[in-house]
Amino acid sequence: MKNIVILISGEGSNMAAIVRAAEQGRWAERFGARVAAVLSNRPEAAGLAFARERGIATAAISHKDFATREAFDAALAAAIEPHAPALVVLAGFMRILTPGFVERYAGRLINIHPSLLPAFPGLNTHQRAIEAGCRVAGATVHQVTVELDHGPILDQAVVPVLADDTPATLADRVLTQEHRLYPRAIEGWLRRG
Repeated sequence: MKNIVILISGEGSNMAAIVRAAEQGRWAERFGARVAAVLSNRPEAAGLAFARERGIATAAISHKDFATREAFDAALAAAIEPHAPALVVLAGFMRILTPGFVERYAGRLINIHPSLLPAFPGLNTHQRAIEAGCRVAGATVHQVTVELDHGPILDQAVVPVLADDTPATLADRVLTQEHRLYPRAIEGWLRRG
């Protein structure tokens, strides 16, 4: 079985979309894949309850309990490893990972970013797209590399930027597409083997 471990920091709406897609798309039967665990750096993350309700293993490793990023990442990896992940999925995981962690999962660590990379890496993507006068925006699923938001692109989704858009309205429209894009990108990764 190809185990997928999803890392979240909050509500976990992308994680929920992936879990539903795995169930509805019969990933276990078609690809020998399943969402094996959902981990969070925030014990109060609402997405953990969703995962538990679906019988998925969960764990919370608070980054606040560690003096360094390296120590947190080591503890996170120790929580991931028992699930023997074929793929580690960052779904709203709001931590910058250390080079050691990224290298450990190289080729099987992916992220979704709310812009059409390589445009607007980092934060405040929707505000920056509006200020730049972009006519389109979107989201990108990419492999994670040591350089933030610069890994190989796996898939993208595009939405128009409307004349009256605010960062919030644009974010809502992009998030709707993220919920379709992320499961599609993971299914593509599984199909390619």
